[in-house]
Amino acid sequence: MKSPIIGITTDIEGEYLKIKCQYSESIVMAGGSPVLIPPAGDTSLYAGIIDGLLIPGGDDLDPVYYNEAPMLKVKPVSKDRSNFEFSLLKNLMKFRKPVLGICYGMQLINVAFGGSLYQDIDFQLKVEINHKKDYHIAVIAENKFLKKGRFSVNSTHHQAIKELGAGLSSFAYSTDNLIEAFNLKDYPFLIGVQWHPERMKDDEISLNLFNLFVQASSHNK
Repeated sequence: MKSPIIGITTDIEGEYLKIKCQYSESIVMAGGSPVLIPPAGDTSLYAGIIDGLLIPGGDDLDPVYYNEAPMLKVKPVSKDRSNFEFSLLKNLMKFRKPVLGICYGMQLINVAFGGSLYQDIDFQLKVEINHKKDYHIAVIAENKFLKKGRFSVNSTHHQAIKELGAGLSSFAYSTDNLIEAFNLKDYPFLIGVQWHPERMKDDEISLNLFNLFVQASSHNK
């Protein structure tokens, strides 16, 4: 069986597209074939070609998408990127193909479903732990994505989910009760995680997440 084609969206930096190599490396390790997608062109065409979609990390999602004015510490990614990803996500889901969102990608999915974000958790919440360093999360319910328990993850974020989008179900939390993972009910595979599993290639939990994503994408071959 041919390996599934996993589309990975890219960021814009001046005249260049930008993406960290760990994302494509993790897809290859899990048996997929990564294809980088620039934020341009017909998203319905891309959605029909790829077997799964990975929306990677980045800077911040512009608060205009959840009807808030930006705070001083917000550093939005290009609206060209975000608009493209919202459109691609919508069109891909018409085919019920798998989606994995990481950090910014998770936050974009949440907003796409009508959710909102804390723009700066240190300022708005006075959080108990440093979310720019490694910390622990608790998976509160047994599920097909992560086993129930307590795990160490990495972190480099200053934003987090405030209101969870319609239809999304959270199943992992940080020790200060921020949402760390969710899935979409009644959908084959749509997962968002706040940490960066692509940077934890020796971690069983992170490897399994990519393996499950690629396996789910294989069903579209």
